[in-house]
Amino acid sequence: MTILSRGSAAASPPGSGAGEGGALGVWCGGVLVFGAVLTPLIGWLAPLGFAALLALLGLLSLPAVRVGPNDRPVLVALLVALLWAAVSSTWSPHPVDALEDSTALKLGLQLPLYWAAVCGARRASAALRTAALQALAWGLAALGVMLIVEAFTGASIYRALHEQFYEPIRPDLAARNLSRSTFVLAVLWPVAAVGAMRVKGMGWLSVPMAAGTVVGAVAFNADAPAMAVFLAGAVVLATLRWPADAPRALGSLAAVAYIVMPAVVIAGRAAAQALHLSPTLPLSWAMRLGYWTHAADWIGDHPVRGWGLEASREFGPGIVLHPHNGPLQVWLELGAVGALMAAAVWWLALSKLTREKPDLVAAAATASAAVYLLFGGVNFGLWQEWWLALAALAAAVAAAAKGQNVLRPSTAHPI
Repeated sequence: MTILSRGSAAASPPGSGAGEGGALGVWCGGVLVFGAVLTPLIGWLAPLGFAALLALLGLLSLPAVRVGPNDRPVLVALLVALLWAAVSSTWSPHPVDALEDSTALKLGLQLPLYWAAVCGARRASAALRTAALQALAWGLAALGVMLIVEAFTGASIYRALHEQFYEPIRPDLAARNLSRSTFVLAVLWPVAAVGAMRVKGMGWLSVPMAAGTVVGAVAFNADAPAMAVFLAGAVVLATLRWPADAPRALGSLAAVAYIVMPAVVIAGRAAAQALHLSPTLPLSWAMRLGYWTHAADWIGDHPVRGWGLEASREFGPGIVLHPHNGPLQVWLELGAVGALMAAAVWWLALSKLTREKPDLVAAAATASAAVYLLFGGVNFGLWQEWWLALAALAAAVAAAAKGQNVLRPSTAHPI
């Protein structure tokens, strides 16, 4: 383990956090190390646990909360969108039987807690931030190796642990659960890999992270994570080549997708009918197309205000839980008002990643955002707690990597 010399920390740019010390820096650094150690284990054995982990990290990091001028636009957009979602719950057909079942309440707690987790990563002391990035890199590399092992052994280790500590599990269910781990690794590996690169000699750990994602995804029938690895690589290269334009272009594409998605689905269906096309698709994709067309039809009933928060859950069997498409879910539940707000959030968030010169951390954060958008478009519901927590975790890792100095022999001392 290494720490920066005092001279190196003093030379850090203002706001980087590398020179911050004191009790708060040590405390936030300890919280960051704690989260880094647990992340690979949760990613492998219980991805739904990310909601609890990020809530705890945020709660412990509340003393570090700061809102700078560059943070305000995104946070204001998120707050306005949250308020609209809460208001829409008053006309939603989805019943809330108990306070703990209220999605609006959960979102209201997640925003400050997850932001606190990001602020804590920013404020962590240099030495503990280095330790956290090291622990995360080694842990996610080990997760990648474990997924490869599980792929070639039919998830035998996972099934054995599940049986030992919980109950027997069918092989197909074990494979389904492990496929979720590949989504976790696909989102985190770009920012974790760059964090490793900021610690001397650890960049090679990105290889088992990426390889484990691809091999695990193929073995456990998860198409999107395998594609996401190559998407992330392409986005990193594009952002390094065009640091001022690529993040903004991705933000614009995301914003446009959120605005026009219902029209795209309706136009696609009309074109298929006009051309008498009836392609044979795998069952999972055929089901998604069904969800999307049903969602587009029901959006037309309340196009401006939407059906209300979590209304998607009440449209079975045409839609099971959610449309498996973030833009369509926003339109269906929050209407055109919510879609414009979501478009603004993504455009503002990705525009913050523009740089005048190539920046590895900004490139990695853009790549993780692109992967998150991909999965949100074909896999997960918008309000799934663990899924929102994973986005916050990626942002926290990027914040830690941004504040990290690259260690050089002349400024690093072993302890």
